[in-house]
Amino acid sequence: MRLPSLTALKSFNAAAELLSFKEAAAQLSVTPAALSFQIRQLEEALGCELFIRKTRQITLSAEGALIQADIKEGFEHFERALWRLQQRQQRRSLNVSCGPTFTANWLSPRLHRFLLLQPTLDTRISASLALVDLRYEDVDVALRFSSPEQPGCRVVKLTDDYLVPMCSPELLNSKGPLLTPHDLSRHTLIHSESGSTRHKLENWQSWLIKAGAPEIDAEKTGLHFDVADHALNAAVAGAGVVLGREVLAQRDLEAGRLVRPFDLRIKTIFAFYAVVLEERAEEPAIAAFLHWLQEEVKLLGS
Repeated sequence: MRLPSLTALKSFNAAAELLSFKEAAAQLSVTPAALSFQIRQLEEALGCELFIRKTRQITLSAEGALIQADIKEGFEHFERALWRLQQRQQRRSLNVSCGPTFTANWLSPRLHRFLLLQPTLDTRISASLALVDLRYEDVDVALRFSSPEQPGCRVVKLTDDYLVPMCSPELLNSKGPLLTPHDLSRHTLIHSESGSTRHKLENWQSWLIKAGAPEIDAEKTGLHFDVADHALNAAVAGAGVVLGREVLAQRDLEAGRLVRPFDLRIKTIFAFYAVVLEERAEEPAIAAFLHWLQEEVKLLGS
């Protein structure tokens, strides 16, 4: 179906919102006759009446009510897109969406180096795990623990991640030795269920089986958290042994707040990626941020 003119749709949208041709015409700065003409043209194109016209009043017909909400939403999308363009033209900005734990433990400690390279760039970080639509939301770059399949996007791999048992050094030294995986039966197992549930990661039971200690029932007792940060913090406090993701625990491991009692670690099926719209990947602010991320990843391996 060929779309009617935007002028006709805009006239319908205003009249449907105000339920007055006169007020809609004033809002659009046209004459009532011109607005009525546009709506008549739209009705002829669609083959139905969109309004029930009375002497001093108009109401939406069933057909008009059927399309009104979607047309209104369409114009709201237009306005949002133009607003985003205007904002980008008025200031150099970069809006990044990133998971809260990855923001706190990986991104935030490094961002000062990016700001040294881009001191005039207004950089904004939104810590959220919510799905974002890069075409319609005010987000330029999304950092996500996900798969690389993102249609229409350029996906830059940052780093792999691994599941590994971790605990505080105090727990390791004071609550019984952790010389073999079998020793975990004497300790509280901490479960970080945010990633395990959302991304179908392997859990404590699968790690114990691979470690040769299938007799330990990981689900029998323990602590369960739905936020990775909370599970790591509990382990730092000595509450038990967490099966955590190394990238998210990197700062605690480097600072000695957490230690790895065993060498066995399981590579996760997903990795951390930077995701941007393909057609926007070469915009200066986005390209600079992607380049900086890749350089930071190289520092990890040096």
